[in-house]
Amino acid sequence: MTTRPIAAIILAAGKGTRMKSDLHKVLHPVAGQPMLMHLLASVDALAPARKIVVIGSGRDQLEAALGGSADLAVQEPQLGTGHAVQQAKAALSGFDGDVLILYGDVPLVRAETMQRMLDRLHAPDAPVIVVLGFEPVDTLRYGRVITDGDRIVKMVEHKDASDDERAVRLCNSGLMAARSRDLFALLDRVGNDNAAGEYYLVDIVNIANADGRMSAVVMTEPLEVAGVNSRAELAEMEGAWQARRRIAAMAEGATLIAPETVWFAHDTCIGRDVTIEPNVFFGPGVTIADGATIRANCHIEGATIGPGCDVGPFARLRPGTVLGEAARIGNFVETKKAVLGAGAKANHLTYLGDAEIGARANIGAGTITCNYDGFFKYRTVIGDGAFVGSNAALVAPVTIGAGAIVGAGSVITADVAADALAVARGAQSAKPGWAGRFRQLMTAKKNGK
Repeated sequence: MTTRPIAAIILAAGKGTRMKSDLHKVLHPVAGQPMLMHLLASVDALAPARKIVVIGSGRDQLEAALGGSADLAVQEPQLGTGHAVQQAKAALSGFDGDVLILYGDVPLVRAETMQRMLDRLHAPDAPVIVVLGFEPVDTLRYGRVITDGDRIVKMVEHKDASDDERAVRLCNSGLMAARSRDLFALLDRVGNDNAAGEYYLVDIVNIANADGRMSAVVMTEPLEVAGVNSRAELAEMEGAWQARRRIAAMAEGATLIAPETVWFAHDTCIGRDVTIEPNVFFGPGVTIADGATIRANCHIEGATIGPGCDVGPFARLRPGTVLGEAARIGNFVETKKAVLGAGAKANHLTYLGDAEIGARANIGAGTITCNYDGFFKYRTVIGDGAFVGSNAALVAPVTIGAGAIVGAGSVITADVAADALAVARGAQSAKPGWAGRFRQLMTAKKNGK
């Protein structure tokens, strides 16, 4: 393990034209998180001293997304990968440490892989450059790495490679590690005498070889260095990420009835003995405790679900929802900023927004917390053990005391004391024989009599 300071240069200057989007390419999400943020999370695990993102267009978007967590360098015009890395030189002025060169549209590189690159950089044979290589199923569009063992003999871009070189299966991911003093000294010597007229980053390896200095390759699997250049590739990456996450969830003790139909976010946290039925979507910010059951066709985001809870089917839990132990949310129930105590339940056709529901409270079918008056949001508080009858409207702000009962069909606009009965509906009246006379009258009219 190296103790030298680490800097990361992340290349994100590509125009992303194939995405056909106003959103910068590296900000397109995988599992609910921008690709760039996936990569930075791995970088941050190494506690870097500096992070520089090299951009072309979309500066405002990237500045907003990064929130000052990384420096920006601008590449304009864009003259190749070697030229892009050079744009970070000024930002790393005075830095003496190791540099990782990464790509913002290659988001799934793990911190462990980055560390392996750094460890190889500081092995006894002290390579000047470490390249991350891989062997894809289709090698046609990748630059090749020609090796002797793990020592690099030559690196060549596909368009400049000979037939024999194109037959080599070991490909260049573009990711590298180098000492800062070596990196920029070599980049200063890179030319653009090639098929594209660009300054290739890979040429630093060939220049080092010509100087008699050795570079090495570290291997990884293709998925880890997969890049995204189109919506189709973004969907492929999402699918690959989800497939891995499902396997991990099951390995950690969750049951997924139909794994291919469950969609996780990047930060979904699941306990043991959790059961997830088909067609469940998790947005960001969900934590599920041990023993909970998530039934089919639920959409859950920003929610904390306690141990032994039962949710769904067809439930929607929105941000700010917190379910206490063994709470129950049933079919076609929606919650938002709602906290349910232990054993509380809302089994059917209910909206609970900006609400606090006490332990063991029962919320009847069709209940609505009327939390919005068109201008402001207001809170509803329902005490422990309270019973709210079906089709009740609770007009916030309002408090239903512990143990109170709200009659079915009531519109509650004032607080209800503990253990009280509240009924707010018109009195029922009956008119004997009225329905029969009405039918006779209307039938006569219909028949023209």
